This record gives sequence, structure tokens and C-alpha cells, in this order.
Amino acid sequence: MEPESIVYGSIRDWPSADVEQCRVRRAVNRRALDNLPQGEGWPFIGREMFSWCQDEGVYQTQVIHFGASYRAVEYEWALWVRNFEALLNELYWTSAVVHLETELNGTHTFRWETESGSHSPHQRDLRMRCAWERDGGVLG
Repeated sequence: MEPESIVYGSIRDWPSADVEQCRVRRAVNRRALDNLPQGEGWPFIGREMFSWCQDEGVYQTQVIHFGASYRAVEYEWALWVRNFEALLNELYWTSAVVHLETELNGTHTFRWETESGSHSPHQRDLRMRCAWERDGGVLG
């Protein structure tokens, strides 16, 4: 049996007192997620892996959560990250975190932040930080 990798995390928008501004940002984010590939073979980033609360389930900050299992995705991780960053480029957000759990190489945590503290669609100021947490795995 091939090694399994689990990828999960969240993307957070920033809170705002302007209800209309929040509604517009959430609609843009929802549209970007709805435009992801769906059921097309083995997409690295697919529509089915994302979920979020509707407006009545949000206090101040929209949280988009996601998760999927893959067959040894760490060997294609650069491509997965490229696809994830392309999605982030289409969204309003302030921070994103991705956890990669692998059977052979432990757990890795990746965080994306922006220089300005908030990201609008097509703004090019992504910054990624990786923390490798080796907590077990087959070789550990």
C-alpha cells in the first residue's frame, strides 16, 4: 500500500465593522472556491476539499477550512503549493495555514502571511513560512 499524506488547514479573512464590505469579500471568496475543479481525476486543489460557514455562522472573521488525503503528496509538494498559492491569489485573506502529515517524514506546518496584513485578489505579496515538526512517522 502506498504511503498516505493528510493535508488540512484554514484560510482566514480579516474582521470588519462594515457589513457590506464583509458580504462582498465573502461572495468573492465563495466564487473563487466554486470555480475550483470538481471531480476531475486527481486535482491537487479541488472544490470538494473546501468548506466554510454561511454568513449567519460567522461572528467577525470568515474561516475557510479544508482537508484531503493524498497518495504521498510530499513528492509533488511544490506543485501542490503552487496550486494553493494560485487560489490564495484569488481570495481575500489575512493568514493561511496548511498542515502536511506524512507517514515517512512527519508533520510540516506551512503559514502564509502578507506584507500588508491583508490580501485582496491579485495582490502579489505572499510570504510563506515552513516549520517542520518531526513527531514520529515510520522512520522516527
